[in-house]
Amino acid sequence: MKLPETALRAGPPALPDPLETLIAAPEWRAIDFISDLHLAPGMDATLAALQQHLRSTSAQAVFLLGDIFEVWIGDDARFDAFEQTCTDLLREASQRLSLFFIAGNRDFLIGPDMANDAGMRRLSDPCRLKAFGHALLLSHGDALCLDDTDYQRFRAEVRSSAWQQQLLARPLTERRELARRMRAESEALKRKQTPADWSDLDAEACCQWLDAAECQVLLHGHTHRPAVHELGNGRQRWVLSDWDCEAPNPRADVLRLDSAGLHRLAPATC
Repeated sequence: MKLPETALRAGPPALPDPLETLIAAPEWRAIDFISDLHLAPGMDATLAALQQHLRSTSAQAVFLLGDIFEVWIGDDARFDAFEQTCTDLLREASQRLSLFFIAGNRDFLIGPDMANDAGMRRLSDPCRLKAFGHALLLSHGDALCLDDTDYQRFRAEVRSSAWQQQLLARPLTERRELARRMRAESEALKRKQTPADWSDLDAEACCQWLDAAECQVLLHGHTHRPAVHELGNGRQRWVLSDWDCEAPNPRADVLRLDSAGLHRLAPATC
Protein backbone atom coordinates (compact mmCIF):
# COMPACT_ATOMS: atom_id res chain seq x y z
CA MET A 1 0.00 0.00 0.00
CA LYS A 2 1.49 3.32 -1.05
CA LEU A 3 0.20 6.44 0.65
CA PRO A 4 1.14 10.02 -0.24
CA GLU A 5 3.51 11.67 2.18
CA THR A 6 1.08 14.54 2.75
CA ALA A 7 -1.52 12.12 4.07
CA LEU A 8 0.96 10.58 6.49
CA ARG A 9 1.81 13.82 8.33
CA ALA A 10 -1.41 15.78 7.84
CA GLY A 11 -2.68 15.09 11.35
CA PRO A 12 -3.93 12.40 13.70
CA PRO A 13 -6.36 9.73 12.56
CA ALA A 14 -9.96 10.82 13.00
CA LEU A 15 -11.68 9.46 16.07
CA PRO A 16 -14.20 6.71 15.36
CA ASP A 17 -17.76 7.97 15.03
CA PRO A 18 -19.27 7.02 17.34
CA LEU A 19 -16.36 6.75 19.75
CA GLU A 20 -16.52 3.51 21.72
CA THR A 21 -17.27 4.41 25.34
CA LEU A 22 -17.06 2.11 28.33
CA ILE A 23 -18.69 3.05 31.63
CA ALA A 24 -17.21 1.51 34.77
CA ALA A 25 -19.41 -1.04 36.48
CA PRO A 26 -20.90 0.16 39.79
CA GLU A 27 -18.99 -2.50 41.73
CA TRP A 28 -15.58 -1.43 40.45
CA ARG A 29 -13.49 0.28 43.12
CA ALA A 30 -10.17 0.30 41.24
CA ILE A 31 -8.98 -0.20 37.65
CA ASP A 32 -5.46 -1.24 36.59
CA PHE A 33 -3.76 -0.36 33.29
CA ILE A 34 -0.82 -2.37 31.92
CA SER A 35 0.98 -2.38 28.59
CA ASP A 36 4.13 -3.38 26.72
CA LEU A 37 5.05 -6.65 28.39
CA HIS A 38 6.32 -7.97 25.02
CA LEU A 39 5.90 -11.53 26.25
CA ALA A 40 7.89 -14.16 24.38
CA PRO A 41 9.38 -17.58 25.19
CA GLY A 42 12.16 -17.22 27.74
CA MET A 43 10.57 -14.28 29.58
CA ASP A 44 9.70 -16.40 32.59
CA ALA A 45 10.23 -13.67 35.19
CA THR A 46 8.02 -11.16 33.36
CA LEU A 47 5.30 -13.75 32.82
CA ALA A 48 5.46 -14.72 36.49
CA ALA A 49 5.15 -11.06 37.53
CA LEU A 50 2.06 -10.67 35.37
CA GLN A 51 0.54 -13.83 36.79
CA GLN A 52 1.20 -12.71 40.35
CA HIS A 53 -0.34 -9.32 39.69
CA LEU A 54 -3.45 -10.71 38.05
CA ARG A 55 -3.90 -13.13 40.94
CA SER A 56 -3.36 -10.60 43.72
CA THR A 57 -4.51 -7.17 42.49
CA SER A 58 -7.29 -5.59 44.47
CA ALA A 59 -8.67 -3.98 41.31
CA GLN A 60 -11.83 -5.31 39.72
CA ALA A 61 -10.84 -4.53 36.12
CA VAL A 62 -7.57 -4.70 34.20
CA PHE A 63 -6.96 -2.98 30.85
CA LEU A 64 -4.15 -4.38 28.70
CA LEU A 65 -3.17 -1.54 26.38
CA GLY A 66 -1.23 -3.37 23.71
CA ASP A 67 2.04 -5.16 23.01
CA ILE A 68 1.22 -7.78 25.59
CA PHE A 69 3.06 -10.13 23.22
CA GLU A 70 6.31 -9.45 21.41
CA VAL A 71 4.64 -10.75 18.27
CA TRP A 72 1.30 -12.37 17.49
CA ILE A 73 1.07 -14.29 14.22
CA GLY A 74 -2.58 -15.33 14.32
CA ASP A 75 -5.07 -16.89 16.69
CA ASP A 76 -4.30 -20.39 15.41
CA ALA A 77 -0.89 -20.02 17.11
CA ARG A 78 -2.51 -19.78 20.53
CA PHE A 79 -2.19 -23.57 20.92
CA ASP A 80 1.62 -23.43 20.82
CA ALA A 81 3.12 -24.13 24.24
CA PHE A 82 4.05 -20.59 25.27
CA GLU A 83 0.96 -18.96 23.80
CA GLN A 84 -1.25 -21.60 25.46
CA THR A 85 0.36 -20.83 28.82
CA CYS A 86 -0.41 -17.13 28.37
CA THR A 87 -3.96 -17.84 27.23
CA ASP A 88 -4.56 -20.05 30.27
CA LEU A 89 -3.16 -17.35 32.56
CA LEU A 90 -5.48 -14.70 31.14
CA ARG A 91 -8.48 -17.03 31.21
CA GLU A 92 -7.82 -17.79 34.87
CA ALA A 93 -7.64 -14.06 35.63
CA SER A 94 -10.89 -13.40 33.76
CA GLN A 95 -12.73 -15.57 36.29
CA ARG A 96 -12.22 -12.88 38.95
CA LEU A 97 -11.44 -9.75 36.91
CA SER A 98 -12.96 -7.87 34.00
CA LEU A 99 -10.24 -7.98 31.32
CA PHE A 100 -10.04 -5.55 28.40
CA PHE A 101 -7.56 -5.37 25.53
CA ILE A 102 -6.46 -2.71 23.05
CA ALA A 103 -4.15 -3.94 20.30
CA GLY A 104 -0.59 -2.70 20.05
CA ASN A 105 1.80 -2.60 17.13
CA ARG A 106 3.06 -6.10 17.98
CA ASP A 107 -0.18 -7.94 18.75
CA PHE A 108 -2.75 -6.29 16.46
CA LEU A 109 -3.50 -9.70 14.90
CA ILE A 110 -5.17 -10.90 18.10
CA GLY A 111 -8.67 -11.73 16.94
CA PRO A 112 -11.96 -12.92 18.38
CA ASP A 113 -10.86 -16.53 18.92
CA MET A 114 -7.94 -15.55 21.14
CA ALA A 115 -9.93 -12.83 22.90
CA ASN A 116 -12.75 -15.26 23.66
CA ASP A 117 -10.40 -18.01 24.88
CA ALA A 118 -8.54 -15.53 27.09
CA GLY A 119 -11.77 -14.09 28.50
CA MET A 120 -10.97 -10.53 27.48
CA ARG A 121 -13.00 -7.94 25.62
CA ARG A 122 -11.24 -6.23 22.75
CA LEU A 123 -11.72 -2.46 22.56
CA SER A 124 -11.22 0.04 19.75
CA ASP A 125 -8.14 2.26 19.64
CA PRO A 126 -8.84 4.82 20.92
CA CYS A 127 -11.78 4.35 23.24
CA ARG A 128 -13.18 6.37 26.12
CA LEU A 129 -13.52 5.17 29.69
CA LYS A 130 -15.78 6.89 32.20
CA ALA A 131 -15.02 5.96 35.79
CA PHE A 132 -15.02 7.59 39.23
CA GLY A 133 -16.01 10.95 37.77
CA HIS A 134 -13.19 10.91 35.19
CA ALA A 135 -13.28 10.56 31.40
CA LEU A 136 -10.07 9.01 30.02
CA LEU A 137 -9.09 8.38 26.42
CA LEU A 138 -7.29 5.03 26.15
CA SER A 139 -4.90 4.10 23.34
CA HIS A 140 -1.82 2.03 22.65
CA GLY A 141 -0.27 5.28 21.40
CA ASP A 142 1.49 4.38 18.17
CA ALA A 143 -1.12 6.02 15.94
CA LEU A 144 -0.04 9.46 17.21
CA CYS A 145 3.71 9.07 16.60
CA LEU A 146 3.27 11.22 13.52
CA ASP A 147 6.91 12.23 13.02
CA ASP A 148 7.80 8.62 12.21
CA THR A 149 6.35 8.71 8.71
CA ASP A 150 7.95 5.39 7.70
CA TYR A 151 6.22 3.67 10.60
CA GLN A 152 2.89 5.35 9.85
CA ARG A 153 3.07 4.12 6.27
CA PHE A 154 3.85 0.61 7.52
CA ARG A 155 1.06 0.81 10.11
CA ALA A 156 -1.51 1.79 7.50
CA GLU A 157 -0.50 -1.17 5.38
CA VAL A 158 -0.51 -3.88 8.05
CA ARG A 159 -3.77 -2.69 9.62
CA SER A 160 -5.59 -3.15 6.31
CA SER A 161 -7.87 -6.18 6.08
CA ALA A 162 -6.31 -7.18 2.75
CA TRP A 163 -2.78 -7.36 4.20
CA GLN A 164 -3.96 -9.29 7.26
CA GLN A 165 -5.97 -11.79 5.25
CA GLN A 166 -2.99 -12.41 3.01
CA LEU A 167 -0.66 -12.98 5.97
CA LEU A 168 -3.06 -15.22 7.89
CA ALA A 169 -3.59 -17.36 4.78
CA ARG A 170 0.08 -18.38 4.89
CA PRO A 171 0.94 -21.65 6.68
CA LEU A 172 1.57 -21.37 10.39
CA THR A 173 5.13 -22.67 9.92
CA GLU A 174 5.90 -19.72 7.64
CA ARG A 175 4.41 -17.28 10.12
CA ARG A 176 6.46 -18.81 12.95
CA GLU A 177 9.63 -18.23 10.93
CA LEU A 178 8.52 -14.67 10.23
CA ALA A 179 7.99 -14.15 13.97
CA ARG A 180 11.46 -15.56 14.69
CA ARG A 181 13.05 -13.09 12.27
CA MET A 182 11.01 -10.21 13.69
CA ARG A 183 12.18 -11.00 17.24
CA ALA A 184 15.79 -11.19 16.07
CA GLU A 185 15.47 -7.82 14.31
CA SER A 186 13.82 -6.32 17.37
CA GLU A 187 16.62 -7.50 19.65
CA ALA A 188 19.23 -6.11 17.26
CA LEU A 189 17.45 -2.75 17.24
CA LYS A 190 17.27 -2.70 21.05
CA ARG A 191 21.05 -3.03 21.18
CA LYS A 192 21.44 0.02 18.94
CA GLN A 193 18.71 2.29 20.36
CA THR A 194 17.05 3.26 23.59
CA PRO A 195 13.43 4.43 24.01
CA ALA A 196 14.75 8.00 23.99
CA ASP A 197 15.66 7.48 20.32
CA TRP A 198 12.11 6.55 19.36
CA SER A 199 9.48 8.90 18.02
CA ASP A 200 7.14 10.28 20.69
CA LEU A 201 3.47 11.17 20.42
CA ASP A 202 2.65 14.46 18.74
CA ALA A 203 1.42 16.88 21.42
CA GLU A 204 -0.94 18.78 19.14
CA ALA A 205 -2.47 15.55 17.91
CA CYS A 206 -2.98 14.39 21.50
CA CYS A 207 -4.83 17.62 22.26
CA GLN A 208 -7.00 17.25 19.17
CA TRP A 209 -8.00 13.75 20.20
CA LEU A 210 -8.71 14.80 23.79
CA ASP A 211 -10.81 17.78 22.77
CA ALA A 212 -12.80 15.75 20.24
CA ALA A 213 -13.41 13.02 22.83
CA GLU A 214 -14.23 15.53 25.59
CA CYS A 215 -11.58 13.98 27.85
CA GLN A 216 -8.87 15.54 29.97
CA VAL A 217 -6.50 12.56 30.15
CA LEU A 218 -4.93 10.44 27.41
CA LEU A 219 -3.50 7.20 28.82
CA HIS A 220 -1.24 5.06 26.62
CA GLY A 221 1.85 2.88 26.35
CA HIS A 222 4.07 2.14 23.33
CA THR A 223 6.93 4.58 23.99
CA HIS A 224 8.36 2.81 27.08
CA ARG A 225 8.87 6.26 28.64
CA PRO A 226 6.66 6.43 31.75
CA ALA A 227 5.78 10.02 32.58
CA VAL A 228 3.00 12.54 33.00
CA HIS A 229 2.93 15.30 30.36
CA GLU A 230 0.98 18.51 30.87
CA LEU A 231 -0.71 19.52 27.61
CA GLY A 232 -2.38 22.75 28.72
CA ASN A 233 -5.94 23.64 29.70
CA GLY A 234 -5.97 20.85 32.26
CA ARG A 235 -5.16 18.15 29.70
CA GLN A 236 -2.62 15.47 30.56
CA ARG A 237 -0.90 12.53 28.89
CA TRP A 238 -0.09 9.61 31.20
CA VAL A 239 2.41 7.11 29.79
CA LEU A 240 2.69 3.52 30.97
CA SER A 241 5.95 1.71 31.56
CA ASP A 242 7.00 -1.38 29.68
CA TRP A 243 7.70 -4.55 31.69
CA ASP A 244 11.02 -6.39 31.62
CA CYS A 245 11.75 -8.45 34.71
CA GLU A 246 14.60 -10.24 32.94
CA ALA A 247 16.63 -7.00 32.69
CA PRO A 248 19.56 -6.32 35.06
CA ASN A 249 17.42 -3.52 36.47
CA PRO A 250 13.91 -5.02 36.28
CA ARG A 251 11.10 -2.63 35.47
CA ALA A 252 7.33 -2.81 35.54
CA ASP A 253 4.57 -0.60 36.75
CA VAL A 254 0.82 -0.33 36.83
CA LEU A 255 -1.29 2.77 36.53
CA ARG A 256 -4.30 2.59 38.81
CA LEU A 257 -7.48 4.63 38.64
CA ASP A 258 -9.72 4.85 41.67
CA SER A 259 -11.78 7.45 43.45
CA ALA A 260 -8.57 9.34 44.34
CA GLY A 261 -7.56 9.62 40.67
CA LEU A 262 -4.59 8.13 38.76
CA HIS A 263 -1.45 6.92 40.49
CA ARG A 264 1.49 4.72 39.61
CA LEU A 265 2.22 1.49 41.51
CA ALA A 266 4.67 -1.37 41.37
CA PRO A 267 2.85 -4.64 40.63
CA ALA A 268 3.90 -6.19 43.93
CA THR A 269 2.23 -3.41 45.93
CA CYS A 270 -1.11 -3.43 44.12
